[in-house]
Amino acid sequence: MITEPRQYSAFDQLCMQFDAGLKTLFGKPRQASRERPDKDVVAMHALPTTEEKRVGRMMRVNHTGEICAQALYQGQALTARKADTKQQMQTAADEENDHLAWCEQRLQELHSHRSYLNPLWYSGALMIGIAAGIAGDKWSLGFLAETERQVTQHLGKHLQRLPDQDQKSRLILAQMQTDEQQHAVQAHNAGAAELPKPIKRLMATCAKVMTQTAYWI
Repeated sequence: MITEPRQYSAFDQLCMQFDAGLKTLFGKPRQASRERPDKDVVAMHALPTTEEKRVGRMMRVNHTGEICAQALYQGQALTARKADTKQQMQTAADEENDHLAWCEQRLQELHSHRSYLNPLWYSGALMIGIAAGIAGDKWSLGFLAETERQVTQHLGKHLQRLPDQDQKSRLILAQMQTDEQQHAVQAHNAGAAELPKPIKRLMATCAKVMTQTAYWI
């Protein structure tokens, strides 16, 4: 007998979103679907204490960025109108979970901690994702593409700032950058609209506030 897929009500979806948020913020990330890019690299020497703290803060920023990515894509998937757009957002969120898991593990190796402001950033990103989805699929995809463009630039700056001996963090961030670029291309190919310049500047400003606070808190 063929069973039709269950149709979830709006309340069901909100409950699932709340559960996903709690797991993202306070639980462990789902196991990554891919092996860590640095799996074959053996750290021969520990980083000097000052460098370890600095890299730990950088990876905390990237971890917070991945927390926000989960919220953005979950919010967009929740309000997307077309099934293929919903699927694209969910696929992006699943791939970003790899980044989240990798950053979480690297944070622990660097004896650092998550940002204490993650619940704040997650809530804000979720609301932005929901709003982008309500605006329409082409704008939601446009927001995804611009987000990934800005994240790609950010990761490039972090790659330049990493100490030469930290190949493990470098390989992780390089793979993340490759994935973000691919997400942007996929969004453009799916019909993403070009966002107005004021929106892009606002996104960049919000990202700057998040990265600067996550670095220290």
